[in-house]
Amino acid sequence: MLLNYKLSGQPIGSAEPVVLLHGLFGSLENLNIIARALGESYAVINLDLRNHGLSFKSDVMDYPSMAQDVLNVLEYLNIEKAHLVGHSMGGKVAMQVAMLDESKIHKLVVLDIAPVNYHPRHGAIIQALNEVASAQVTSRTEADTKMKAFIEEQGVRGFLLKSLAKDELGKFNWRFNLTVIEANYDKIISNINTTHSCLCDTLFLKGNNSDYIVAEHKDAIMQAFSNARAKIIQGAGHWLHAEKPQAVNRSIIDFIQ
Repeated sequence: MLLNYKLSGQPIGSAEPVVLLHGLFGSLENLNIIARALGESYAVINLDLRNHGLSFKSDVMDYPSMAQDVLNVLEYLNIEKAHLVGHSMGGKVAMQVAMLDESKIHKLVVLDIAPVNYHPRHGAIIQALNEVASAQVTSRTEADTKMKAFIEEQGVRGFLLKSLAKDELGKFNWRFNLTVIEANYDKIISNINTTHSCLCDTLFLKGNNSDYIVAEHKDAIMQAFSNARAKIIQGAGHWLHAEKPQAVNRSIIDFIQ
């Protein structure tokens, strides 16, 4: 099965391709702000990862499987080599692609995630999502009201609500496969399979207000990606591309061109 994808920017074959990979509970639309900036010079491919957006559902959700999904799209589109840009979970998928087949990577950009195990941090979000799923809400406003009991930040609720859509019966449902994500959550927050040190040129972009990449992660990053460099985006948290789009886009373009 093939992931759902969207092409933008320059035609494939006429410019270097860049693949954009979203984070947990997201969709290919999340990185549109990067896609628009890159589209002037690159062929851009936004992907819905498995169990997200309009891509296929699967009971299997681990990084080798998700990375193979990306490689399958590259093969389908006859792309021999691409830049990969991934945010959060998508960053781990991008790193895993590089581990599986480094020959497919021009350059790798990882947004605010490290090749390490993480502690659980989405408990309240999962509770909120389940609350909406079980309530059979009739509007996004109703869903937002129910989520407020678990999630204070309006921005987080707004991001999640982008994936609430009507199905063919006119009922609101989450586009991501919440049941499978919850069942595989331990795998999602775990490290990628780091089988060797990847030599591809890699840029880690960190929001200075985020704790997803900290000083203690440096050794793990350099062991897995020996040609890595890092840049801190000031005034940004984990959603650095949404909070500081110009700085993030400029950093990506400067790195891959």
